[in-house]
Amino acid sequence: MASSFSLVFSLCLLVLCHGTNAQFTTGGQSPWHTSRGFGDPRGCRFDHLEALNPAQRIQSEAGMTEYYEESSEMLRCAGVSVKRHIVEPRGLLLPAYHNAPSLVYITQGRGLIGMVFPGCPETYQWFQQQAETYTEGTMTESQQRLRDEHQKIRRFQKGDIIALPPGVTHWCYNDGDVAFVAVQVFDTSNSANQLEPARRDFFLAGRHQSVQRMYEMGPQPTSFTTRQQLSNNMLAGFDTQMLAEALGVNQELTRRLQSQNDPRGEIVFVKQGLRMLRPFRSQEMQQQEYESMQSEEQYFGESMPGLRNATNGLDENFCTMKIRSNIDIPNRADYFNQRGSRVAILNSQKLPILNLVQMSAVRVVLQRNSMITPYWQMNCHSLMYVTSGQGRVQVVNHRGRTVFDGMLRQGQILLIPQNFAVIKRAELEMFKWVSFNTNHNAMISQIVGKNSVIRAMPLQVLMHSYRISLEQARRLKFSRQHEMTILSPIREIMRSRDDPMFEVGSSA
Repeated sequence: MASSFSLVFSLCLLVLCHGTNAQFTTGGQSPWHTSRGFGDPRGCRFDHLEALNPAQRIQSEAGMTEYYEESSEMLRCAGVSVKRHIVEPRGLLLPAYHNAPSLVYITQGRGLIGMVFPGCPETYQWFQQQAETYTEGTMTESQQRLRDEHQKIRRFQKGDIIALPPGVTHWCYNDGDVAFVAVQVFDTSNSANQLEPARRDFFLAGRHQSVQRMYEMGPQPTSFTTRQQLSNNMLAGFDTQMLAEALGVNQELTRRLQSQNDPRGEIVFVKQGLRMLRPFRSQEMQQQEYESMQSEEQYFGESMPGLRNATNGLDENFCTMKIRSNIDIPNRADYFNQRGSRVAILNSQKLPILNLVQMSAVRVVLQRNSMITPYWQMNCHSLMYVTSGQGRVQVVNHRGRTVFDGMLRQGQILLIPQNFAVIKRAELEMFKWVSFNTNHNAMISQIVGKNSVIRAMPLQVLMHSYRISLEQARRLKFSRQHEMTILSPIREIMRSRDDPMFEVGSSA
């Protein structure tokens, strides 16, 4: 009897300890675990950071692609690459895949995206009594008799983060009335990329120009150059006769697929609108509502013990995995205050596919004169992309030297290296940005405020570390005791300390 009791007690203790340990891990991995290598292990000191604007632009038939400076030492050392697509209405971004994982943020507009996961079934099947053909215009009788099947098509809109695993073919189409703008950040130092530490675009259709970072090895330190190249699609490299036999079509059609005389670029215009299969609109709306409800349940489940997390310990089915999440919805913010500033965090706990791409994102909206508490990234680099407004940013390295101090404006990017301290403040207008992190569960350590480094240290340690009095140490430790992550202007704090309605808090 005693032996049975001991066995049951041991099992309970094991489960309890496992559950406690799980709070500090994600998917069985430490938050410090990374699948990244070094962007360039030689000569990367981040002694000088700079805000970057798009440096090169490639025009296509129905839009353009802008590239940030591919040869920038800042981006090279961090192992990241950035480009921005602007796709006009009825524009189709041709099917392609990449050698590195990436995150896409939609800053404007809406559209459709198709992703082709190898081995997954074509679940969208056209039978006249069950589905409809989506078209921007009228349909002829012959078109209505067509039959097609393909993998799932997903809708995206402003504020969405879309995760793109490496090697997965994807395409996008603008079915809206205005151009959509998509900012794409690649983690070229991810171990999934076993080519050189630079972005490579593999197109399956069309003929296009691209800006590539050329990686060269030699007796001297690694060097990079940037070139514009006119590239064919992947099919153009095969022998026409062999490819025709493999595809089961004639050589004339095969030559069309190889697109060697196609001048349209990587974004093409679909004159009559794109015709494809998709669920009835009512079904699509129901699916969107269901996904929204799931997101909110998962969001509240992280902070309420009575609700379970959306993950159950088993990997989500690859074919049905959710690839996007909107981080621009105010009621999904993780931190907020009464002035309207907010911070929304998207990591692998909320969107499991981020475990595959090993990246995460943060959306920040700061009201005028508000600040983000000084902090450092513990386990990743972070790349800021400003979506609107302007603000001042300071970055300090391990020697206590300022490596960046300047204003960031809409459309600019700035890299914040791992462990470098940073402070950000909105000026006379709202300051909005998205940060792309090179870890699926990015962690920060805050310097001031609630749950900060200074707040967590004893008063005596603060006194002797900074050679200050007990009263000064107390003032330092508790001056921002009710604020976390978002700091209001100090004048408002002084006025509001006696106001019971004043609260700054977190929803997580």
